[in-house]
Amino acid sequence: MSAELKIGEQAGALVFDVLVAPRSSRERVGPVVGDRVKVALMAPPVEGAANAALVALLARTFGVARGAVSIVRGETGRRKTVRIEGATKARLLEVVAA
Repeated sequence: MSAELKIGEQAGALVFDVLVAPRSSRERVGPVVGDRVKVALMAPPVEGAANAALVALLARTFGVARGAVSIVRGETGRRKTVRIEGATKARLLEVVAA
């Protein structure tokens, strides 16, 4: 599974690609779809609501402040690259395996 998933670690931060599924029935991080982590969000993709929900969910999941989570690329699309300061590769693999 992790052979396909591209995970970068730089300066104490984790960088990986996500595939956002807005308007889902529940919020969830995982499973891995292709080379991205699927993230289901209940928020609609309007006026930044899904991006805010993505940041909040990742912050809760990894136990970091919202300010430690940033969207590096893909703000307006479903395919995004995120950066999480203070997160580890081991924790990411644990989350997507659950």
